[in-house]
Amino acid sequence: MSSSNDGFLTEEQRELLKKASESSDMLSSSPKSPKSLVSDHHIKVATGGNKAPNVGFAVRHVRRSHSGKLVRVKKDGAGGKGTWGKLLDTDGDPHLDRNDPNYDSGEEPYQLVGCTISDPLDEYKKAVVSLIEEYFSTGDVDVAASDLRELGSNEYHPYFVKRLVSMAMDRHDKEKEMASVLLSALYADVVTSAEISQGFFMLLEAADDLAVDILDAVDILALFIARAVVDDILPPAFLNRAAKILPESSKGLQVLHTAEKSYLSAPHHAELVEKKWGGSTHITVEEVKKKITDLLREYVESGDTAEACRCIRELGVSFFHHEVVKRALVLAMEIQSGEPLVLKLLKEAAEEGLISSSQMVKGFGRMAESLDDLSLDIPSAKALFHSLVPKAISEGWLDSSFLKSSGEAGEPSDEDDEKVKHFKEEAVTIIHEYFLSDDIPELIRSLEDLAAPQFNPVFLKKLITLAMDRKNREKEMASVLLSALHTEIFSTDDIVNGFVMLLESAEDTALDILDASNELALFLARAVIDDVLAPLNLEEIGSRLVPNCTGAETVHMARSLVAARHAGERILRCWGGGTGWAVEDAKDKISKLLEEYESGGVVGEACQCIRDLGMPFFNHEVVKKALVMAMEKKNDNMLDLLQECFGEGLITINQMTKGFTRIRDGMEDLALDIPNAEEKFGYYVEQGKKNGWLLPAFFTTGAEV
Repeated sequence: MSSSNDGFLTEEQRELLKKASESSDMLSSSPKSPKSLVSDHHIKVATGGNKAPNVGFAVRHVRRSHSGKLVRVKKDGAGGKGTWGKLLDTDGDPHLDRNDPNYDSGEEPYQLVGCTISDPLDEYKKAVVSLIEEYFSTGDVDVAASDLRELGSNEYHPYFVKRLVSMAMDRHDKEKEMASVLLSALYADVVTSAEISQGFFMLLEAADDLAVDILDAVDILALFIARAVVDDILPPAFLNRAAKILPESSKGLQVLHTAEKSYLSAPHHAELVEKKWGGSTHITVEEVKKKITDLLREYVESGDTAEACRCIRELGVSFFHHEVVKRALVLAMEIQSGEPLVLKLLKEAAEEGLISSSQMVKGFGRMAESLDDLSLDIPSAKALFHSLVPKAISEGWLDSSFLKSSGEAGEPSDEDDEKVKHFKEEAVTIIHEYFLSDDIPELIRSLEDLAAPQFNPVFLKKLITLAMDRKNREKEMASVLLSALHTEIFSTDDIVNGFVMLLESAEDTALDILDASNELALFLARAVIDDVLAPLNLEEIGSRLVPNCTGAETVHMARSLVAARHAGERILRCWGGGTGWAVEDAKDKISKLLEEYESGGVVGEACQCIRDLGMPFFNHEVVKKALVMAMEKKNDNMLDLLQECFGEGLITINQMTKGFTRIRDGMEDLALDIPNAEEKFGYYVEQGKKNGWLLPAFFTTGAEV
């Protein structure tokens, strides 16, 4: 044939095609050859001067027939003489055999199914918003902590911190206070210090965006940071670290400057910051209580039951209706002529479903627990209450289960009642005097005079309950007293039993004292740090409580506080020295007065300065710093000052012992700066022993050097 004929190949072209065919044979000896190897070697055949319609095809469109001939097939793989047809040819049954050695799962028919790819962080953020909204609605810290724990995804906790604060920033002071309270509650137990720091840094980075929607975002966020520092959940060093990272022009940097200058540097800044939002959550509870009292008194005057029910409904606090029940019963006792009206109201409220059965039982239960205190004002309170209970049960608006849960089925012994009543009255008087005088030896003498050691747990419960409803000063004093009582007259069992009594009534205590659960956890943790309780005692206390109750959660929180890093230092400082000052401020004042005395001051003036500090429960710091200064400057005049303070009763034996103990515990670090520290301390211990400064327990614990 002529080489010029259209549609035919030249000899040269045939030779090229033959070589390509041989190459293809080497790569594929069967139709199952790897496609990638073939398709990567496209070969086009040159046509010379004239183009033929059959040229330009690639090897991937060439298949071998069973006879070995090369044939051209359609691009989609269908048809053509000597070919296998389409893979998904429907003319016959599929010929794919999964047992075939050459089976390729890639040739199986498949179908693409579209689905939405969800981001775990987005899901977490949605869940967190719901959690925070519910918390702002109920104020239940324990539920919020439990819900966050159940969410898991601990790596996303910084986003929770950011969302909680940013949502609170755009709300009232009540929610801002609640947000700060929740963060303190979650610290160490659910959310780590690093996660809180990271969350606040994310807020600082977003400060410019927050300022677009929130008018005073800079000031509000600054206050949140200051509050976190005051609450010891954010280290003060956070401000400096964050300032180094943030751009100079950012609002985040303005936030840090505002927090430092306007809040944390102000005199008495801790008290200022804590009260900035007006204790909003506490005020709300008080306002509700006042409204309940007002509507009940109006009802007794008017007798309009329907109007009273409407007012109760409008309060919108169904979870707080037990307070309505309790206050109604108290009013019935105070105004006995109004008793029939009060009982009528409670009966109708129960029948309408306005006050649930559980709230009714809880209200009666709270009333039963407060009868001892109420009897001080209403002598007939117990008799009146015991007559009301069977009447309410017989009329069907108080569940009979109340008798089993409260122990009301049996009449209490009048003699026992009188003993407990007398002890409680005396205990309250003794505790109030102690809060005024800080005289531990006098308090111990007063307790011994009562000669009722069986009521020691009752005293502990009263002490901590009264301290919880006061300022940080009294809380610190209560912990100091607990250490002294454990050393002198309280057994470990007394203290364990006292805390069990406190925790069993934790739910009721929380109704009157904001953040009672956290306060109790701190008292428990502080008792462990002060060696009043052993860590195993926490397990014992927890085992004696009903599972999953508020008290059990409090014990769990206390264990977490004790297990946290630097727990000792943080817990010892949890109440800030009790005066509202920063601990560092108090330490600075102590250092200055001791330096003035060391440089030629008068003992009497130094004692007056210590007295003016108004922190007798912190005098162990005076002892510690005086001993360290005596070691550093080799000036034993400091011992004269301690002797004068001890002789005047300005520094008690408990505070003196605690100061010596702190020196002993820090001796390893102290010896790095003062080579003869151990030798000097041994001498001071001998002087303390000689002068009667130290409790016997100091020596029995191996404290002497």
